[in-house]
Amino acid sequence: MAKELNEMSNEELWKLFPIILTDYDPEWPSVYAKQKAILKNLIGKNICRIRHIGSTSVPGLKAKPTIDILMEINETTDITEMSEKLKNNGWILNDRPQQHAPHLLFLKGYTLDGFENEVFHLHVRYVGDWDEIHFRNSLVNHSETAKEYAELKSVLANKFRNDRDGYTEAKTDFMKKITATARGK
Repeated sequence: MAKELNEMSNEELWKLFPIILTDYDPEWPSVYAKQKAILKNLIGKNICRIRHIGSTSVPGLKAKPTIDILMEINETTDITEMSEKLKNNGWILNDRPQQHAPHLLFLKGYTLDGFENEVFHLHVRYVGDWDEIHFRNSLVNHSETAKEYAELKSVLANKFRNDRDGYTEAKTDFMKKITATARGK
């Protein structure tokens, strides 16, 4: 019997879901908008803000073809009920014990056969001043910074093709530096 995704080791998952960068797809904003409408319908009044983040939100930037969404919710939201609604609509909770509600990550588009056509990461948090927004805005507003980031990602994608944690960790210093500059620190 085949393992379920939640039973697989990181190494098995990374082999099934390698780091693959693609050229910018002008359809990504539309894919995001469609998923945003679905989420608004599903979660409703509990959503305070919902925004497209990550590399697919930066026009012209090479990216993993994964739409990252930041969904900020009310502090009165029933986390269990919201999580069940998401799970019943094809989202997988990425259980990260070091980050408890309201800092949740849900995935969609991951199967035992690899990626589906559309892949999403849904970051669920209470309303805040999140680094991802500052980083995204800096890339959108500064083409040289975006170009530098694209080059870094290309190098790292080759080095860490089957190590998502390594890939993410290797980008961290660059992202922190750009975010701090964007925040005026």
